[in-house]
Amino acid sequence: MQTLPLAAGELRADIAPAAGGSIAGFWRAWQDGPAQRRTDWLRPASAQGLAQRDPLAMGSFPLVPFCNRIRNGRASFEGREIRFPPNHPTVASPHPLHGIGWQRPWTVAAAGERMIELTLEVEASPAWPWRFSAWQRFELSEQALVTRFGLANRDTAAMPAGIGHHPYFPHTPGTRLTSATAAMWVGDAEVMPTVLQESDAVRRLRAGVELAELDLDNNFVGWRRQALIEWPVDAQGGGRSLVLQAEAPLDYFVVYCPRGADHFCAEPVSQCTDWLNLLDAHGPGPLGGHRLAPGQSVEARFTLTPRWA
Repeated sequence: MQTLPLAAGELRADIAPAAGGSIAGFWRAWQDGPAQRRTDWLRPASAQGLAQRDPLAMGSFPLVPFCNRIRNGRASFEGREIRFPPNHPTVASPHPLHGIGWQRPWTVAAAGERMIELTLEVEASPAWPWRFSAWQRFELSEQALVTRFGLANRDTAAMPAGIGHHPYFPHTPGTRLTSATAAMWVGDAEVMPTVLQESDAVRRLRAGVELAELDLDNNFVGWRRQALIEWPVDAQGGGRSLVLQAEAPLDYFVVYCPRGADHFCAEPVSQCTDWLNLLDAHGPGPLGGHRLAPGQSVEARFTLTPRWA
């Protein structure tokens, strides 16, 4: 599958429009004496993942028109019924996840050495009974990768919406994550939220924690829109770090850190799992989400800024 390259100084990125508009890689290409070295800031896409156009094998992919899961794919919004089928390619779950955009090819609207812009048009269907469009703009400088993205309601009725991105980061021994939030949605056995509380994970992430100590797939609220990832000296290079910084409305945070995995996810999102079905009980504050009138849009930005000695 063709990827589109970005280059600025020692930083590189590859964009995969056909694999759900994903970031296939983000890394530093550097010279270590006579050797050419590579340090990955996002988990690099595998050759098999690229061949299969599999977003779950990429470095990050967009979440539109909703983030995370909807219980059993069923929800109602202002007289329209959502009947979203299961969409995980490998796991038998009744709860569809991550929206629509990650499983569609995106169109290249513009491409240069340091900027790529993609667009997506989606017609209404029984799964999501609203027509919408989406866009992404990737901008690479010598200091950071900036991703701007948005969603617009092209239908004749108001539409519920959520947006976000799903970055996968390398998890090597000693990797640490620091991020301040107010509370965490505790989930059931199917990773669906049930109770909001200031858990031990909230306190540990706030102080900074070695990821090997965690086993999470949870939504966090009251996020300060910043996370620090730190890697120790290893085969990829010296001690280094990366700052993930988001802007409103990416006010919610998902941490997916399965024990023993070589990757973890730290996701900036604008709404929590199953927000439409939980709104009546909890209100928008702990859940987020948007109501887009016809023609209205929502957009956001997040930045990945690596640091190395």
